[in-house]
Amino acid sequence: MYKIGVDLGGTNIAAGVINEKFEIIARNSRKTNVPRSAEEIFADIVLCVKEAVKAAGLEMKDIESIGIGTPGSVNKELGRIEYANNLYFEKVCAVDLINKEIPGVKVYLENDANCAALGEAIAGVGAGKKSFVAITLGTGVGSGYILDGKLVTGCNDAGGEFGHMVINFEGEMCNCGRRGCWERYASATALVNQTKAAMLKNKDSKMWEACGGDINNASGRTAFDMMRAGDKTAKEVVDKYIEYIAVGTVNVINALQPDMICFGGGISNEKENLLAPVRKLIDEFKYSRYADTQTEICSATLGNDAGIIGAALVEY
Repeated sequence: MYKIGVDLGGTNIAAGVINEKFEIIARNSRKTNVPRSAEEIFADIVLCVKEAVKAAGLEMKDIESIGIGTPGSVNKELGRIEYANNLYFEKVCAVDLINKEIPGVKVYLENDANCAALGEAIAGVGAGKKSFVAITLGTGVGSGYILDGKLVTGCNDAGGEFGHMVINFEGEMCNCGRRGCWERYASATALVNQTKAAMLKNKDSKMWEACGGDINNASGRTAFDMMRAGDKTAKEVVDKYIEYIAVGTVNVINALQPDMICFGGGISNEKENLLAPVRKLIDEFKYSRYADTQTEICSATLGNDAGIIGAALVEY
């Protein structure tokens, strides 16, 4: 039997058929086109699922289950997305919307960052680790905590949201309603905002040239690329961004002491350019710095497939 994983994002919907070796043997995707109704979005999810099954040369009777990774908080018992601000979802009965069009197949629902963590823990870099944390540096800071091969999500399925731990209680307003959340400083979105702010303060920075003179072309790569080109302002942006990542990571280590923390998302493509200085700061500030055994810090290995694979592996 095969399983299907769906990665529902603010930009794209991606579905993949997974075999017993955790391989994606066929896939399909569509634009999410937010904002629009949950009914419209889930109609496209159903189409993605059906097209992926067709591309795999299978029929729905060959599919054991469908797992959906969604932004926001979920209620597994009710099969409902409680709240997903980026999708403008409130109390969306996701499982019912799928089963209405694809009856007879078990449907599981889980937070998308948790799905990515589960994918990496079972089929990626965290395979074999007893305790594992995956952090995704994307539009926000997504995260998931795996213990003994199981997601730890708390009493209400909303646990493991490290992106919303506060690192500056008088800091920037977060869309969750609090100030100073880690994702306001360490996400890819935050890095772009920090890059733009630095460009406005220094009109001689090479980052302007990299953006073709248009600040709206700034991306998560701009500061890193221009740092390598010798731009002082870009280096300042990167150094500060690395500090923000390290501060939050130390908090996670101090609280959980996991065997491994892996970083995913587009920024993680910087690999050791990002992780080497992050490790240095972590080693300096973590409470456990004198212990013989330490948390391993590494890059995720499954890339964008982690969410699809992890969603397919969700069960409860």
